[in-house]
Amino acid sequence: QVQLKESGGGLVQAGGSLRLSCAGFGRPFSVRGWFRQAPGKEPEFVAATYWGTDVTFYGDSVKGRFTISRDNRNNIIYLQMNNLRPEDTANYYCAARADYNNDAFRRGTVPYRGQGTQVTVSS
Repeated sequence: QVQLKESGGGLVQAGGSLRLSCAGFGRPFSVRGWFRQAPGKEPEFVAATYWGTDVTFYGDSVKGRFTISRDNRNNIIYLQMNNLRPEDTANYYCAARADYNNDAFRRGTVPYRGQGTQVTVSS
């Protein structure tokens, strides 16, 4: 069974840090990354990485503050979030595609996604 499972969300003060994890099960994925969705808003692309490479992509609002990384052996990706802001508050979910179509991924065409983990940043 294909599954993506997130962990690591929580409540943090503005300026703080959190690290999210996403474990993948059931099949290999070529593009994996993160989206976030705040109440009443559309999903927003956060970051992505090509499996087995050093290629990474970031949304404009998180560049320089968030870092995506991988544990290839254990099939886990991470999102290190630093200098968090109240506007980063959202449900963050892991997503994946089986091909290397980053454009489709960034548009939100993701056949595989997790349930998400809540990140709340207080001011």
